[in-house]
Amino acid sequence: MLIYLLKRLLMTILVLLFVVVFLAVLVHIVPGDPVKTILGPRASPETIARVRAEMDLDESVFVQVGRFLQRAVRGDLGTDVFTRRSMNEIIADAFPHTVALAVAGLGLAILIGIPMGIYSATHSDSLIDRITAVLSISLINIPTYVAGILLLTVFAVRLRVLPGGGATNPNAPDSVLQYLKYLILPTVALAATWIGYIARLVRASLLEVLNENYIRAAKSAGLKERLVNYKYALKNAMLPTFTVLGMGLGRLLGGTVFVEVVFNRPGMGRLIFDAISIRNFPLVRAGVLVITFLVIVINFLVDVGYAILDPRIKLDKARN
Repeated sequence: MLIYLLKRLLMTILVLLFVVVFLAVLVHIVPGDPVKTILGPRASPETIARVRAEMDLDESVFVQVGRFLQRAVRGDLGTDVFTRRSMNEIIADAFPHTVALAVAGLGLAILIGIPMGIYSATHSDSLIDRITAVLSISLINIPTYVAGILLLTVFAVRLRVLPGGGATNPNAPDSVLQYLKYLILPTVALAATWIGYIARLVRASLLEVLNENYIRAAKSAGLKERLVNYKYALKNAMLPTFTVLGMGLGRLLGGTVFVEVVFNRPGMGRLIFDAISIRNFPLVRAGVLVITFLVIVINFLVDVGYAILDPRIKLDKARN
């Protein structure tokens, strides 16, 4: 286990280093001078030089990466040149909104997708199974931003039953319900694709387990079909689903970018999008680094959790 942890730690460091280097190089690849774009054509040479130095753009890529990593190791992501606020504070303000949206999206996908998959598998080739298959495939092929626009048009513009964008402060008095109300449409848009994907995955996994010899033997022994399906078969069928759900949370964090932009919702996705729009590359670098680190941590926890749930993995590791 120690060797495995050391390998994952080394991979994490290499991935984060690659992301930082790539973003630093990207500044020099993108056409135009970001500082002149930010300040406009009337900015004095002195102002341009000062802002360029504050953004570390007057140094080579390796010097930029070195300075950023030196601060990041201490937990300091730098200071925003626009607002003069600490980037740690800016990200801390946006981060909870993104986590709330991603967790809500994954929770909704689990709440609907798993029962759909179970019912389809236990009623294979029925009319409901075919309807569920069509619905699941349709949801899988709907891009997140398209789902968001459709929901926004129907429920916010046409029916006017739900707010179309923004968010309230969840820490303010009597605003939790309002915050949840603003969260409904973005959550559905984010979860739509994953509802279909989880439903098909659970169905395929459960059907495979139901055809195993030990399941047939249990049914032949006189055990109730419902008991065998839900106590024995479903437990083993959920193992691959567990892995996908854990990795799905990382992908959902990436999908929040489109949802937050469509619904004008505060969060990491909107923060990075706005920073790109105004060429605020230091803030883009800090935001992307935080998201990348979080995705890596989630994937690591999923791997460990899968090894705990499936004893066969421990046996394979012991043999190796």
